[in-house]
Amino acid sequence: MKITDTLHIDESELDEQFIRASGPGGQNVNKVATAVQLRFRLSRNRSIPADAKARLLRIAGNKATNEGDILIEASAHRRQSANRDEARRRLAQMIRKSLLKPKKRVRTRPPRAAKERRLDEKKRRGLIKSRRQAPPEE
Repeated sequence: MKITDTLHIDESELDEQFIRASGPGGQNVNKVATAVQLRFRLSRNRSIPADAKARLLRIAGNKATNEGDILIEASAHRRQSANRDEARRRLAQMIRKSLLKPKKRVRTRPPRAAKERRLDEKKRRGLIKSRRQAPPEE
């Protein structure tokens, strides 16, 4: 399965199981297994870098199993082939997203003028509030 121009997933790392879809659909849903469960064996994979694997597990969230597999279910379509394509498309999208390295945050400091404006505003608010109080009685 092609993910990018340079990254391909071997078919042996993917397991598909067709199951009955839940929800409305009448007789068709009750007798035809059109939904697909796609299991991607991430531990077997050699082509995805280690840092991208860690990001992929984080992106997968509750779709990741304790064994490190990613389980995707697709049941939106009425045909097995369409659900199969949908599950593979979603897996490829997750893998592509994990390959992007997050940008390193560059810490910045607020300018001196911004600090002075903030302090001036605090003084002004304090003055307004102090004027609301009744003058001290002698």
